[in-house]
Amino acid sequence: MATPPWTPDASSHQAPTAQRRGTSGWLIAGVVTAIVVVLICAVVAAVVLVLRLRDGADPGTGLTPDTGGRPAATSAPAAGGCQWLPTDEASNPNIKNVGTPPRTVPTTGVQQLTMTTAQGVITVQVDTAKAPCAAASITYLASRKFFDNTRCHRLTTEGISVLQCGDPSSTGTGGPAYRFAEENLPTGATPYPVGTLAMAKTQEPASTGSQFFIVYGPTPIDPLYTVLGKVTAGMDVVQAIGKAGAVDEAGKPATDGAPKSPVTITTLTVTPAA
Repeated sequence: MATPPWTPDASSHQAPTAQRRGTSGWLIAGVVTAIVVVLICAVVAAVVLVLRLRDGADPGTGLTPDTGGRPAATSAPAAGGCQWLPTDEASNPNIKNVGTPPRTVPTTGVQQLTMTTAQGVITVQVDTAKAPCAAASITYLASRKFFDNTRCHRLTTEGISVLQCGDPSSTGTGGPAYRFAEENLPTGATPYPVGTLAMAKTQEPASTGSQFFIVYGPTPIDPLYTVLGKVTAGMDVVQAIGKAGAVDEAGKPATDGAPKSPVTITTLTVTPAA
């Protein structure tokens, strides 16, 4: 929006007196115009800077130790219902497209998630009212048998203690053909206590998909992950999986790898909200 500087006519000094007065008037008008333009540009630049700072806020660093950040919790879906954002299927062969959930979802009550594995059955009370979009997503995916016969691909045993599942490709990069914003972010001193089931995400905001993790030990991570619910039965199953440890791709002991005792989800079902 910058304008070139105003310059007087090089021949103005040769002009008659009357023309010099006219040039002076143009000079004053030009200076005033330049000042107005500069002020407008300054205001626009300030607004742009504020918007960039807002949009460029640090979205977090993933499942890493808590640095003390406490973003405000959210619960209700945005106006117009849940926003299901498309993912780039062309750039990720591990995306499994089973469509998208409806935008209008239940916003009250609770649900029960039942995960049957080769190690045992795990049940979770889903906080539908607190995380309606996450609840609607996992309900929809379960109805499409998205999780059936899939493996929990990740177990951590040092720094944080979580069992991570929900990726049909078992690579850690898979998920549905959509993503959505985080909600029901914890605000307490211990954001993710033992027994919590929360939704995994990337470092980017609004990147929640199908992957989730169950906390089975101290897990001091930033409160950046949607809390979906709490394990009500089968925590001993998860504890036993954690105690067995993790292994790397070569099958050697690791603190962050695949569960040494393979965990296959044979079925995952979710009851209607009530």
